[in-house]
Amino acid sequence: MQITRFIVLILTLVGFQSSSIFAQLIAEKDPSPVSGIRVKTIDNPILEEMSGLAFSKNHPDKFYTHTDSGGEAAVYVLDSLGSELGKITLEGVENRDWEDIAVGLGPGGKSYVYVAEIGDNLGIHQSVQLFRFPEPESCTKEQSTKPEILTFTYPEGPRDAESFFVDPISGDLYIVSKRDKNNTLFRLRSDDFGKADVVAKELVKLPFTSATAADISQDGSKILIKNYFTVYYWERDKGQSVAEALSEDPKELPYVPEPQGEAIGFRPDGKAYFTISEKRFDIDPILYLYLLTD
Repeated sequence: MQITRFIVLILTLVGFQSSSIFAQLIAEKDPSPVSGIRVKTIDNPILEEMSGLAFSKNHPDKFYTHTDSGGEAAVYVLDSLGSELGKITLEGVENRDWEDIAVGLGPGGKSYVYVAEIGDNLGIHQSVQLFRFPEPESCTKEQSTKPEILTFTYPEGPRDAESFFVDPISGDLYIVSKRDKNNTLFRLRSDDFGKADVVAKELVKLPFTSATAADISQDGSKILIKNYFTVYYWERDKGQSVAEALSEDPKELPYVPEPQGEAIGFRPDGKAYFTISEKRFDIDPILYLYLLTD
């Protein structure tokens, strides 16, 4: 086990561009988590403030990401090695403060991409929004789509949030607040799209603050929420709701704090997770891979 970790460290130091195949080989040799396999440095200035990542269900080797407030109203497609493949422009909306992204169920049981415009640093926005659109059939360099929009409020007024995921079992939509002492889990329904006067339902308080990103595995059995210093992890039993799972004490997973880490996402097989940071202190964003214990 220690030898395997030493090999990973050496490859990381010399700039090895790790692949999912390499990661799978390591997982077979070493069932413990491997900390911070450096996949790629993202040096495109357009992607300096990536604030979310979510792997595709229709294209398992690709993931979606977006930039933070003031960036393009676009979702970018990258592969698991961090190579840029294309851009999906969202028509008729702006990027006021996009903070997270997810892939989940939508109308007709099809796979949809969800973008969460839920950032509100000053707590001044009376309502916030979610956008969704069907996953594209192919990943072309340039395409566009007009998303559905869900506008909603919180039961006790404006909240800042940066963490969002969609339960693949129920189709429910979950948001985790950021600035309260104990972050709060809120729920919306998939069929809330198209409705008026939607209010998110408060569910449970969580044992940490400053949540910056979240994800759920594609089978719904594992959940991640991170802040700037820690990745929290829950295993969800069959038949258990998301709120019931998150009411239990989380485990803490390996994570090397990034300059401003605001994105996390499971690999499609649920056996690993990726993180990426926004650019800070002239350090370009780096895509990292962490392996999970079985």
